[in-house]
Amino acid sequence: MVSDVHGNTEALARAGDGADALVCLGDLVLFLDYADHSRGIFPDLFGEANADRIVALRTARRYDEARAFGRELWAGRDRNAEILSAVRRQYAELFAAFPTPTYATYGNVDVPHLWPEYARPGTTVLDGERVEIGGRVFGFVGGGLRTPMNTPYEISDEEYAAKVEALGPVDVLCSHIPPEVPELTYDTVARRFERGSRALLEAIRTTRPDTRFSAMFTSRWSAVCGSAPPSASTSVTSPPPGSPGR
Repeated sequence: MVSDVHGNTEALARAGDGADALVCLGDLVLFLDYADHSRGIFPDLFGEANADRIVALRTARRYDEARAFGRELWAGRDRNAEILSAVRRQYAELFAAFPTPTYATYGNVDVPHLWPEYARPGTTVLDGERVEIGGRVFGFVGGGLRTPMNTPYEISDEEYAAKVEALGPVDVLCSHIPPEVPELTYDTVARRFERGSRALLEAIRTTRPDTRFSAMFTSRWSAVCGSAPPSASTSVTSPPPGSPGR
């Protein structure tokens, strides 16, 4: 189980060693590494100094200034074409590193419409869908909810809730974002609260899956349901193989 790969192809290639299957909860793309501002699409295009500036503004929650600064940098350039070209280069390497079988869903920084071009046989992409793995039913919900960060795959609360509802009861619930529980939504790397899903929380309380995974966060049933799950298993998320990025 991996998530938030953020361009780390070498670690991704090793992630499935010895496993019967790999589950990936998204965020393959590395747009900007908050720990190393020299890495990612943004510094490749605009340099490390400008990456330092945009990270400082975002970390300070000065989102309007960050957007204005971004507009200045992109002036006279084809933003969409340049970003998609860079994303394609990353996807070509990352999807080639997936072992067989891999079950994957999108993160909020991913570009879903490109995935069919790179997903090879043996890689199953699921979003608002379920699949049986090793005799257990896994449900997958990809993407994130809308935020001031305006990342590529953010959708409305209603769209997200519809995907959750489409799953029905599952044994293992997999999502990129966590349920709306304060203990689960604080990003210790970016040092801010992220948006969690109320629909996920309600589904967990109603259908009570044995296990729940989400990207970057450790899920404790006591925080979500107030009791242990039926199997008394502990829900955890494996450490991401790559450096955190956005």
